[in-house]
Amino acid sequence: MASSEERRFEVLRAIVADYVSNQEPVGSKALVDRHNLGVSSATVRNDMAALEEEGYITQPHTSAGRIPTDKGYRLFVDRLSEIKPLSAAERKAIRGFLEGAVDLDDVLRRSVRLLAQLTRQVAIVQYPTLTASTVRHVEVVQLTSARLMLVLITDTGRVDQRVVELGDVITDDAVGRLRDLLNATLADDRLPEAAAKVSELPEHAPPELRDVLTRVCTVLVESLVEHPEERLVLGGTANLTRNVADFPGSLRQVLEALEEQVVVLKLLAAARNPGAIAVRIGEENEDEQMRSTSVVSIGYGMDDMLLGGMGVVGPTRMDYPGTIAAVRAVASYVGQILSGK
Repeated sequence: MASSEERRFEVLRAIVADYVSNQEPVGSKALVDRHNLGVSSATVRNDMAALEEEGYITQPHTSAGRIPTDKGYRLFVDRLSEIKPLSAAERKAIRGFLEGAVDLDDVLRRSVRLLAQLTRQVAIVQYPTLTASTVRHVEVVQLTSARLMLVLITDTGRVDQRVVELGDVITDDAVGRLRDLLNATLADDRLPEAAAKVSELPEHAPPELRDVLTRVCTVLVESLVEHPEERLVLGGTANLTRNVADFPGSLRQVLEALEEQVVVLKLLAAARNPGAIAVRIGEENEDEQMRSTSVVSIGYGMDDMLLGGMGVVGPTRMDYPGTIAAVRAVASYVGQILSGK
């Protein structure tokens, strides 16, 4: 970039910083007073005029102040040369809070709470997709002489419990054989493959186990199939109401959109690789109801395996560097915890 373009970008950066901080249109005098731009007010006014002509800033009303446009925020985000890392104390606090979780559900609930607190936005975390999970163990617990509990444990920490009514008495020996057969058949299989095997298992079972295995497999397949309604955790929705002015006439439709699972899953769709940040600003959002918002999302997982997505939704007037740092840190720790590192 030419030096004049670099200077204009510094002016844009200053406008973004002031507007995000103060929520007030920014004038040339304020920029000169608050930022060490090294040029006169007249030069800043000329740069602001050029930025406005190019569509990076706009004048919301007849005051002298300007605010960033979606295009201006996009240039600002694309030119972020470095993200301010979280402090050692912040990272230690995040890790300690997440490591205190007792199971997968607790990990995701804590992650949402953390993201909402750190960013003051709406936080979203997607459950690990079952297609990427493998069966670690199937436990069979005898509750009564004719009732069993199946416990499916995956490598991503998901634990699913189901009760099976047998309609007949089962012996301790049969329970042990059933447990061994299920684990020998399903352990280390991806869940879609395991679901296919379960449906065929009774056909090849010993005759004395066939009836009970049919009942068990009918229940177990429910644990192996994806349930879209279980795939998301949201938190911090009330944070949007603190910034009503950022959503002129559109806050209600944003809140309604966040209640739709399909819409929210689309917001995370850009997260394709663990650790890769995606930022969608305003009109870049596919859903019309979300075009007054920005979405910062990331994939989380184990090594190169994508398990799910997480992110935050807020107004376009967002602290992008701080938000990106928080989302990246929480995703990294969730991936480490689920991989047992």
